[in-house]
Amino acid sequence: MATGIESIIDGLAEHGFAVIPAFLESTEVNILASVMQERRDLFHRAGVGRQAGHTVIEKVRGDDICWVEPTDTIAAKVLSQLDDLKNELNAALYLGLSELECHFAAYPIGSFYSRHLDQHRGEDARVITMVLYLNPEWEKDDGGELRLYLDDASYLDILPEGGKLVVFLSNRFEHEVSISKRERLSLTGWFRRRSM
Repeated sequence: MATGIESIIDGLAEHGFAVIPAFLESTEVNILASVMQERRDLFHRAGVGRQAGHTVIEKVRGDDICWVEPTDTIAAKVLSQLDDLKNELNAALYLGLSELECHFAAYPIGSFYSRHLDQHRGEDARVITMVLYLNPEWEKDDGGELRLYLDDASYLDILPEGGKLVVFLSNRFEHEVSISKRERLSLTGWFRRRSM
């Protein structure tokens, strides 16, 4: 299991978020980044809203996504690591997490995602947001930072470096993605509880 589980648990308990710089090794980052490139024809433009209200609005978000099935053999190793994380979070924090829904996300050059909250109106199934970056050799000048708006009205900018995992409470932190100057890749998703 990747290191940093205790840091994730402590960060979520104390601050509502955690950042683990090397959740994935560089070899696994490279494998998943290659898989994303191979599947690019399966990606579609992401939208906002859900079901009948789902709409593509490029002035809000510009990423392309491809949903990852739980049985995806190429992503099996990282999905297993994230499943272990889910179990550890349940054991330590009693969150009642039942599943992970996730997708590959690719931000083309010049794209971004405006400030938002990862909760659909009237729903609380998404408990923990997780973003695992798949960008080898990402530099500060490449942009694409995740800006997490904190409780004290300050914010934290997180560089999307390959292997880094960010987790935070879905119903608590608004966040945005700044303009990317390179294609920006991630595995993004939500640990969910069963809807009542």
